[in-house]
Amino acid sequence: MLEIKPNCECCDGDLPPHSTAAMICSYECTFCQSCVDDVLKNVCPNCGGGFQHRPIRPQVARRDGVGLEFQPASTVRVQAKHEVPAMAVFAAAHAHIPHDER
Repeated sequence: MLEIKPNCECCDGDLPPHSTAAMICSYECTFCQSCVDDVLKNVCPNCGGGFQHRPIRPQVARRDGVGLEFQPASTVRVQAKHEVPAMAVFAAAHAHIPHDER
């Protein structure tokens, strides 16, 4: 099941479960739209892949046992493994390669 991380791993900004600014890679690394666009250039600093908008988990259980009430978002804040300047250098070196070819 998708882990809904509470923050951007770059700027530490809040990304609540209903945020439309939350972006994830295929490993669920989580960043805000601003950092993905301005710092990371759509290059995950951990795996080199691209990003997609994180799905929003339903707040209301429309099926029995399914929704935020039953599968809550994580409260554990996560920071990227790399410093922001190093992430920007990595991104710049790989941004020219389409994300589906990295």
